[in-house]
This record gives sequence, C-alpha cells and structure tokens, in this order.
Amino acid sequence: MSFYNQMLRVLGGNPVERIGTPGGAALVAHEIEHMIARGMGRHVTVGAFSTGIVGGGAGTILDQNQPEFAVAVPEGICIRPFRISAQVESALLAADNEENEILFAVDSKGMWTGDGTFTSENPSNLRTTLGIGSMCRVGSAFTADMTTTQPGIAAAEPVLDMELARAVEKGDFQGTPATVWMQKLDLLYEPKHSPYLVGPCTLLGYWGGTVANIGGFAQLSWVEGRVEDFFYR
Repeated sequence: MSFYNQMLRVLGGNPVERIGTPGGAALVAHEIEHMIARGMGRHVTVGAFSTGIVGGGAGTILDQNQPEFAVAVPEGICIRPFRISAQVESALLAADNEENEILFAVDSKGMWTGDGTFTSENPSNLRTTLGIGSMCRVGSAFTADMTTTQPGIAAAEPVLDMELARAVEKGDFQGTPATVWMQKLDLLYEPKHSPYLVGPCTLLGYWGGTVANIGGFAQLSWVEGRVEDFFYR
C-alpha cells in the first residue's frame, strides 16, 4: 500500500482499501494537496529572472529535438503535472501572417536519457522545509538535439503522441511589418484531472514560431512518487 492508504475491515473479514492518513483518519484534502504535504511535490522554473529562453532551438520554428524544457520520468516512477505555465515575449513581425506558438506535450513511451546540450535543472520541493531534487531528470534551454528511448528500440527524436495544451498567435497588419508588435503569448495548463505519466516517458515544452522571439519563461509543478504510491490496487 502507499502511505495514504489504510485498511478497512468489512463484513466477512475481507479487507478493502480506502484513502486516509497514516494515522487512520479519513482523507479530506485533495489527493495532490495531500501528496504535496507529504513532500512529493516538485517545482521548477525555466528562464532566469528577467532573462528568458529563446524558443525553437534556433529561435524560430519549433524544433522537436530541442525543447525548452524536458522532464524525463524513469521506469517505476509516476508524475502528475497539475500546473504548467509559459510566457513568451514575441518579436517584431517580418511579414504578414507571422506566428508564434507554445506547446506542452508528452512522449508517452520514450524517455530522455540525458543527451543533447542543455541546462540542468534541480527542482525545488513544494514543501519548502525539505531539500531540493527529483527522481526525474530535468533540463531546459536545449541547443543541440536530444532523443528519447523506448524499451528495446533505438533512440530517436521525441514522439509527441500526447499534446496537453497549445497556444498559437498569428499577426495581421495594415502597413509596414516592422511597426507591428505581437503581444506576450501565454499558456496555462491546469487540468481538472491531471494525467498519470508513468515512466519511461518524457514531459516536454516548446515555444517558437516563424519569427524569432525575444525569450520565454515557464513554471512547472507536479507530484511524483513510486508507481505504487499512485496505484494502490
């Protein structure tokens, strides 16, 4: 059983599981809130203070091999992302119909093993009395190609088979393109029912477009634990 399951005896002496605290009290808090209280919450910030990460690998179109962030979930571990937010400062247009976009997605079968050129991130614990760190590998600002690996299959570019959220912005102007400014592009992912991302898999984030952006930021929050902490039957 996981830490938040207790056994309840029923007729016939057959035990069944119910959610509760280690002391046996019924759990009234939201499951994710309870896991945060138990030290299983993580948070990471992408982009440094006022310096954003230029998206799209080369700063323009989305590059599947060069995400702005990646969270690699190893086998035997599960995470539930409950909030992902990104803000992109778009640049001046060079032509009509230029666009920028943000994408949060999952390679549900392949795990990033640490290749590519990137910035290593060390997530904070959402219970701040506990130390930093994660059972997942976290990287940002990829500038050289990374890959993901499925069991028994050679490493390849990520397969984005699960899109969690996307935002697209297209510019239209009357006059000179260089006089048109695209406003900040935001995307907030706060699902009512957070997915169970069971390793091996990878959570990825991208931003970019047909015109180079000035930079972007992201904030990720999730709970993590052993598979048995989430699936208790």
